[in-house]
Amino acid sequence: MNCREVAGKLKQIDAGVGQVFGVADDNSIYTIFGRTWTRIPGALKHVTVGPAGVWGVNTGNQIFKLVGGVWVLVDGLLKQVDAGDQFVVGVNIEDHVYCLGRGATVGCRGPGLPISWIGITGSLKYYSCGPNGCWGVNSANDIFFRKGVTPAACQGNDWQKIAGALVMIEVGTDGSVYGVNDEGEVYRRDGITAAKPAGTEWISMSPCTKSKHVSYDLGHLWVVTTDGRILDCVV
Repeated sequence: MNCREVAGKLKQIDAGVGQVFGVADDNSIYTIFGRTWTRIPGALKHVTVGPAGVWGVNTGNQIFKLVGGVWVLVDGLLKQVDAGDQFVVGVNIEDHVYCLGRGATVGCRGPGLPISWIGITGSLKYYSCGPNGCWGVNSANDIFFRKGVTPAACQGNDWQKIAGALVMIEVGTDGSVYGVNDEGEVYRRDGITAAKPAGTEWISMSPCTKSKHVSYDLGHLWVVTTDGRILDCVV
């Protein structure tokens, strides 16, 4: 894995559909054009970009969607949100898990519209989805794969516990799965196919530094190190 450091510092990063967004320690929001970070108005603690658009949550756990260059407030409260497929998922401060189906996600274009978040059984601190399903980790760093998920039925139907332990996990637009453990080591899930959407094994992908957040898109693994540095790694 060949990595280069990108100027700037972030606490969280998300890549999808050819775009990269991130937030800094002061909750300022950035997106990258070429090799330059451009600040976007607003303040978020977590941002996500994917087929479902650009979404984020602030320090008050309010949810926002970027519509026409403006952050639009969305009903509900979440601490982490993911727009990795044609729908949106997230978890709240009590680790309850929710999703918003494709119809409601696409139709969310202005403030005040009623939003029907669907509750999902289980307890997770981080949840992320892609075309082959959804992955999450709980407060004990246990890893779970959600079966039966589709854009029209985002709640899925069953959990499959996966061997290993991670503090965060991200699913790329193409279905690639990466995560970070409590030692700051990066792992990729291998063996993912249509027949085996949960894959078969974890492969160590760690750069020569400890990491706290990762996101993958179009052959690039974006890494935020424990001290906030940004790495762009060609996988």
